[in-house]
Amino acid sequence: MFKKGTKLYSIFKAKCPRCHEGTFFKNGFTLNPSKITEIHSNCPKCNLKYMLEPSFFYGAMYVNYGLTVAISVAFFVIAKLILELTLLQSFFVIIIALLVLAPVSLRLSRILWINMFVSFDKKFTKKND
Repeated sequence: MFKKGTKLYSIFKAKCPRCHEGTFFKNGFTLNPSKITEIHSNCPKCNLKYMLEPSFFYGAMYVNYGLTVAISVAFFVIAKLILELTLLQSFFVIIIALLVLAPVSLRLSRILWINMFVSFDKKFTKKND
């Protein structure tokens, strides 16, 4: 399922979508707001230009919106139906969850977005794999 050559491998390992070897983000997971979404300009291994066109990652905002809605609905269901909190308490749970998960959703939306447009290509992997 998470084998090299699958989209899930690239997404969950934060690797280049074309070669699955180079790192996508400049920094590992961090809570520093200025470094959360910093990406390399090109893949360190296959030299894929990550910014496929000017303002390419603006589209990732739509993916992030979808992730935010999914997180909100999931936490509302948990808070309201399972924990039986009031409506106001449920909204506080949602706000806290969104703030805590913001770095994850920002990074995930970018890697998901580029994986929609770039596919794995074996000719860019190491010869000894």
